[in-house]
Amino acid sequence: MTVKRGPGRRPGSADTRGEILAAARRVFAEKGFDKATVRGIAREAQVDPALVHHYFDTKEGMFAAAMRLPLTPEVVVPALLDGPREEIGERLVRLLLEVTATPETREPMIALIRSAMTHEYAASMFREFVSNALLFRVADTIGVPHLRIEAAFAQMFGVVMARYVLRLEPMAGAEPEELVELLAPTIQRYFTP
Repeated sequence: MTVKRGPGRRPGSADTRGEILAAARRVFAEKGFDKATVRGIAREAQVDPALVHHYFDTKEGMFAAAMRLPLTPEVVVPALLDGPREEIGERLVRLLLEVTATPETREPMIALIRSAMTHEYAASMFREFVSNALLFRVADTIGVPHLRIEAAFAQMFGVVMARYVLRLEPMAGAEPEELVELLAPTIQRYFTP
């Protein structure tokens, strides 16, 4: 016999919105924007789909809220610029490897990357954030052409894809220090006039 719950607050945590966002991050990371559904996210969060719509009008609105990325300009720009210019490549590689080291910070990034591959809105959002808020600010501050910083980013983007999306070995299982040693000199070349 199945007992149907009546209306009202569901049992458990009082942070239903937070649980929905956590579920959305997991689902977007696994499926990308296009294949994720409000019903699937509601199922992952163990809530009624109407509750998801209550907190987030649309799937796009939920995606925007869920993609609270760990790489904010307030953190990244100073982290890259604080120190000798000849070590900026190493700082960039280390920063990206540190941010992607744990699922809590990696999943939102992977979700955004997957979604950007299949959904123009996500691609536009990703492009605007990465280019204007991060890359061009760093490039303009240190006097590097935008093409060079985009080339450095493209290489690191490829590393993230190989390591966490495609899970290519031995890249996926490599120790962070090994990757820093391998990648930093090449990334540094983009920042050297």
